[in-house]
Amino acid sequence: MPDGNDALAVQVISRIAEVSAADWDACAGDNPFVSHAFLNALEESGSATGETGWQPQHLVLPNPAGGLYGCVPLYLKSHSYGEYIFDWNWADAYERAGGRYYPKLQCSVPFTPATGPRLLVHPDAPQDEILTGLTAAMIELARRHRVSSLHVTFAPREQYDHLGALGLLQRLSVQYHWQNRDYADFDAFLADLSSRKRKAIKKERRKVAESGIALRALTGDEIAPHYWDAFFGFYMATADRKWGQPYLTREFFHQIGRDLGDRVVLIVAEYEGEPVAGALNLRSDTALFGRNWGCLSRFKFLHFETCYYQAIDYAIRHGLTWVEAGAQGEHKIQRGYLPTATYSAHWIGDPGLRDAVEHFLERERDAMSQEIALLGRHSPFKACD
Repeated sequence: MPDGNDALAVQVISRIAEVSAADWDACAGDNPFVSHAFLNALEESGSATGETGWQPQHLVLPNPAGGLYGCVPLYLKSHSYGEYIFDWNWADAYERAGGRYYPKLQCSVPFTPATGPRLLVHPDAPQDEILTGLTAAMIELARRHRVSSLHVTFAPREQYDHLGALGLLQRLSVQYHWQNRDYADFDAFLADLSSRKRKAIKKERRKVAESGIALRALTGDEIAPHYWDAFFGFYMATADRKWGQPYLTREFFHQIGRDLGDRVVLIVAEYEGEPVAGALNLRSDTALFGRNWGCLSRFKFLHFETCYYQAIDYAIRHGLTWVEAGAQGEHKIQRGYLPTATYSAHWIGDPGLRDAVEHFLERERDAMSQEIALLGRHSPFKACD
């Protein structure tokens, strides 16, 4: 491969702990979700394991001179939970036609609908060549496992384009992201909005303040263990109300607090000195990613304040470029989070299923592009009035 002469063997590992954190992170860059620490916490905490339907099958491509040319977070899956790019209808149609959709291979970060690199390439390696080699290795592993399909979800646009050029089917989805336009502070952001939207946000924030809620952004050693215990309670309460089956364990939250340090930003809402709600964020050098939210008591507008406005305020104060606030939610638009395309790519083994999915995705991409454009017309910013 890279030397133009000798082929290099891609290895499959069943635990990310089998490769050194330094070697993995040299390929992963600064995105916190594909870091060795985050993926290892998912495995060691029992959150993403074979028992939960996420059997690690990570790929690593060693460099004979030491370290790695590249690596891939990859899982053999027995269901489609925790992915946020939905293929339930594909599975149902294939199985009604007599096929077996599960297991499948999933190249993603479990339970994390955040855009980031999926095929991780060392910056000193030939990028296109390694991307092509790792893609071929994923497809070969899919064939050896005799799975129905391979899915690469929430990839950056450049990897989406590369995978499409290699023949994978392409899918568009939408999220809502906030962009920092070099604001000096939150008031400067508000001044960029139409009068009606600006007044609405001020009213929501005022109501939270008048309710006696105090909010703090904690990071690193500021997040004492009792905050993680409280946040796990919030997370479980929200899981019970919304979907019934929590994905993440208490140990996971404590471990990322220990191992990811200043990459973790926990927004804590306190009432009469006691935590009542919180929002878990992770940050890179340029972005803040909202991940989980939970609360024990109902306070009006607290969700918007904790998840959206506090994230914007933190990003402005720390010079971050944008905020991703998680999956779904058109209500985010009026709060400054604009519709943004997200990308996935799919390999389907069965020619009949591939043809059906390809035709579906062609129509879906057109519809999604139109939807993103239509949603963009509802921007709260003055320039878009």
